[in-house]
Amino acid sequence: MPEFDTLCASSAPALLAVSGGAVATAVATLVLGLLAGFFGARLLGGRTVQDARREAEDVRARAQAEGETLKKQLELDARNEQARRREAVEKELDADRDAAAEQQRRIQKREDLLDRKLETLNTREKKLHEDEEEAEALLTKNRQRDKDLKRRLADLEKSEAEHTEAKTRELLRISHLNPEEAKREALEVLQQQCDREATQIIRQSQERAQERSKEDAQKILLEAIQRFASEHTAANTTNAVAVEDESMKGRIIGKEGRNIRAFEQATGVNVVVDDTPGQIQVSSFDPVRRAAATEALRLLVQDGRIHPTSIEETAKKTFAEFDEKIVKFGKDAAMEVNLPDLHPRVNETMGRLQYRTSYGQNILRHSVEVAFLSQVIADELGLDGALARRCGYLHDIGKALDHDVEGGHPRIGADFLRRLGEKNDAVLNAVEGHHGDVVASTVYTPIVMAADAISGARPGARRETLEKYIKRLKELESITAGVDGVKEAYAIQAGREVRVIVDPQNIDDGAAHRVARSVAKNISEKMTFPGEIKVTVLRELRTVEYAR
Repeated sequence: MPEFDTLCASSAPALLAVSGGAVATAVATLVLGLLAGFFGARLLGGRTVQDARREAEDVRARAQAEGETLKKQLELDARNEQARRREAVEKELDADRDAAAEQQRRIQKREDLLDRKLETLNTREKKLHEDEEEAEALLTKNRQRDKDLKRRLADLEKSEAEHTEAKTRELLRISHLNPEEAKREALEVLQQQCDREATQIIRQSQERAQERSKEDAQKILLEAIQRFASEHTAANTTNAVAVEDESMKGRIIGKEGRNIRAFEQATGVNVVVDDTPGQIQVSSFDPVRRAAATEALRLLVQDGRIHPTSIEETAKKTFAEFDEKIVKFGKDAAMEVNLPDLHPRVNETMGRLQYRTSYGQNILRHSVEVAFLSQVIADELGLDGALARRCGYLHDIGKALDHDVEGGHPRIGADFLRRLGEKNDAVLNAVEGHHGDVVASTVYTPIVMAADAISGARPGARRETLEKYIKRLKELESITAGVDGVKEAYAIQAGREVRVIVDPQNIDDGAAHRVARSVAKNISEKMTFPGEIKVTVLRELRTVEYAR
């Protein structure tokens, strides 16, 4: 191989140089040995010249033998080195040839792949060209068809216009009307027909929607009520303190009324001591303050030591304990509805609802109930149950603040939550709009409204006095009777349904639906009521004849 020969030629001088250097070293060693022997003989002085020569010859012979041996060893090492280098060069050449062959295979494989891709592209290009030609032919055909259709449509419109004009002239000739009168009369007839058809369509649509929605709503509400069945939450606010001895009333009043004045000043409530046997009344617009003052007065009556100092100490201690109770009530309710991330002031405000009632229903328990009912309804609808639970729990938070802030409790509660950093629009809209004060912007607002109605309308959940009950029924009948077309109105089912009787001569079947909607709208706008009120419109036409 040329490469190997070239390598050997370049390495031969180096090998010869190594051999010459070894011979020179051997000669130098020999000379040094002779000199050493000579000087040694002279120093010893006891040896003869012949012995010295003989020893010198021996030394020279040994040196020559060692030189020959060393020379042969060096030549052998040189040949071994040359063979090793040749073997290494051959291995490198074999590796280069293998790499070149592998590279050649890769290049060939890539060329084959490129050839196949090129063939595929040529095929696609040919197919695309054929598709373009076919699309162009189809487009040309469609254009021609459009032209024919437009021409036929124009001919048809022209023929129809001529036919209509001729028919109109004939109708005007027969009816003896001018075009304006005929148009006005036709429009009136058309409007009446459209009104009847629209009323019929509305009635049919309402009936279909009511059939479907009633079944779905009943299913969802029944499921919600069954999955969350709590105890009735009606409660009475304690306003009276029992006294066993009538003389205790005098001690509570104190000398010249100093004790009762001290108590009212320390608690901020009014104490009524009258002739009612066995009790003292505590009055205040603030339910929390009224409850705390009632407890303080009960403790004073039990202790028996009643003077301004003990009154002040007992009131201060009781109010401090009530503050802790309020916070605990709020935290316990928040944990019950699984809302641990509420602001501390929100928990404190919700705890105040423990001492607030609506028609005898405890508002805090009502809020917890609405929270779970909202979650169940949202789960049934495939919505976010946790968000619905949060909306339902906070919907009446404004009732804990409406004694101190002007306005309705929905707006007060929403503003309070905004100030505390509530960012969820669904929660804010549900709190502010659960009584319809604002338009519902999310689906969670009507869910809270439904849950609120369920919680307030359940039997036994709320109660009211007979006077308020009768007043509400009369107000319901009065609002209903004020709608145009209503002849008589009767509130039934404890005010949960109103029967409306209309004049059949002036109100037809279609107008009866409009009357029902008007009555329902007026009741919603002018009354506040739990749950819903059903409006039933009755139209009866009686025709009487006598046979003689």
